[in-house]
Amino acid sequence: MTTSDSAQTEAPAKAPAKDPWDLPDVSGLVVGVLGGTGPQGKGLAYRFARAGQKVILGSRAAERAQAAAVELGADLGIEGADNAECARRSDIVIVAVPWDGHGATLETLREELAGKLVIDCVNPLGFDKKGAYALRPEEGSAAEQAAALLPDSRVTAAFHHLSAVLLADPETEEIDTDVMVLGESRADTDLVQALTARVPGMRGVFAGRLRNAHQVESLVANLISVNRRYKAHAGLRITDV
Repeated sequence: MTTSDSAQTEAPAKAPAKDPWDLPDVSGLVVGVLGGTGPQGKGLAYRFARAGQKVILGSRAAERAQAAAVELGADLGIEGADNAECARRSDIVIVAVPWDGHGATLETLREELAGKLVIDCVNPLGFDKKGAYALRPEEGSAAEQAAALLPDSRVTAAFHHLSAVLLADPETEEIDTDVMVLGESRADTDLVQALTARVPGMRGVFAGRLRNAHQVESLVANLISVNRRYKAHAGLRITDV
C-alpha cells in the first residue's frame, strides 16, 4: 500500500469539542416575564433590567404589570403589559406564574408563545404543617407540562432555586449561585446560560433534558427547609465545573 493509499483510508479527524462556556450574545434580546407581578417574577425582571436587558412584565391585568414596572424603578426601562402582549413582544419568555395557574395560563398563550424560547421556573409545591413538599404533575414536571401545552415553543427550565428576596434587594450587588438549565436543544440551553450570566455572580450550568426537571423543581422544597432552619437565602453551587 502506498503512502497516498494509506492516507485515504484514515478516518477523518474529529472536530474539536465545543467549549461549553462559549455562549452567544443575548444582550439585544427582549425578555418577558409572565407572572411578573409576583415576588420571583419581579425579582428576575429587576436583575435582568439592572444588567441592561430590555424587560417586559406580564400580568393578567396590564395595569398591575405597569404598576409593578414603576415600582421596580423607572430608570430601568421596564415595561408592563398583559400576558398576551408580553409574550408577543418578547424574544425570551420566563414563566414565573403560581403553580395553580400554570397550565391555564400557558393554554391561553399558545399562539403568542409559538416560536419563542420559553424558560419555565415554576416549582410545583404543596405546604402543610410539616413544611414544603414536592408535587408530581401528571406530565412529570412543570417544565414538561409547559412543553406539552406549547408544542410550537422551545421550552427550557431554569431559575428554580433563586431567592426572591436577594433578587429584589438593591443592596445585593451579586447573586452568588449557579442555575441548573434543562432543555432539549443545546442552542436553546446555551441561550439560557448566556442570559443567566448577564447577572453578576450567577452562572448557568447545563443539567440535562426536560425529563430531569422534576428533581430540580422538587429540590426547592429542601431549600425552603434549609432557609427556614438557618434564616438564610440559600442557593446552589455546582463543584468541579
